[in-house]
Amino acid sequence: MALLSGKTALITGVANRWSIATGVARAMHAHGAQLCFVYQGERVRDEVEMLAAELGGGRCYPCDVRSDAALAELAVSLARDYGKLDTLVHSIAYTNKEDLQGKVYATSRAGFALALDISSYSLIALANALVDVLNDDASIMALTYLGSTAIVPNYNLAGIAKAALESIVRYLAYDLGERGIRVNAISAGPISTASSRQVKGFKSILDCVASGAPLRRNVSPADVGNTAVYLASELSRAITGDVHFVDAGYHAMGILA
Repeated sequence: MALLSGKTALITGVANRWSIATGVARAMHAHGAQLCFVYQGERVRDEVEMLAAELGGGRCYPCDVRSDAALAELAVSLARDYGKLDTLVHSIAYTNKEDLQGKVYATSRAGFALALDISSYSLIALANALVDVLNDDASIMALTYLGSTAIVPNYNLAGIAKAALESIVRYLAYDLGERGIRVNAISAGPISTASSRQVKGFKSILDCVASGAPLRRNVSPADVGNTAVYLASELSRAITGDVHFVDAGYHAMGILA
């Protein structure tokens, strides 16, 4: 059953074939969604365009989410090419590597501002720029992680930024609810991606989840994609303002046996 037939989804945050956003895009395509993509910088352009060609040939747009002018141009392009969007997937995050280790109290003011701008405020910026391009009853979803509410050593500033992102999800859910637009977050378990491997000791995090989670395994981008399909579909039409965990149940553990 194609749950997203006739729907158009904008995917952000694809860096390569291992990205969580790639798993989301593949799952949505499998359920009939028409996809379009945003990429930041020439470094990832080829990867995004190859994925778009594989998944239906949707358009790819360059956009620096720190630029209001670029976001305004994106909105114009999307309205011209697609009319309206049914889904927005926010999978954007960045933290300077030096802010992913050491002591949180040593975080620089500039590093904090950069991480919060790209990882958190970008959801507000995208919602503001695209509010008139989103259909009533559209679905917005953002990718987050357990480090937003629990201590994950060496995740540091990235966790603080995710905490802000989750709060933004709740407030946007309230503001956009009058139009029936749903806003949720997906808290994915640790997945080996280019960005996650920047976290010192990441392999030990994978090992901890695989041994300690109730399902005794790690999760994949495809697992996250399945939940994204649900949140984009009519099946979740009464679900908003929430964080949905896709982590094999690890978040529910208090003490690891």
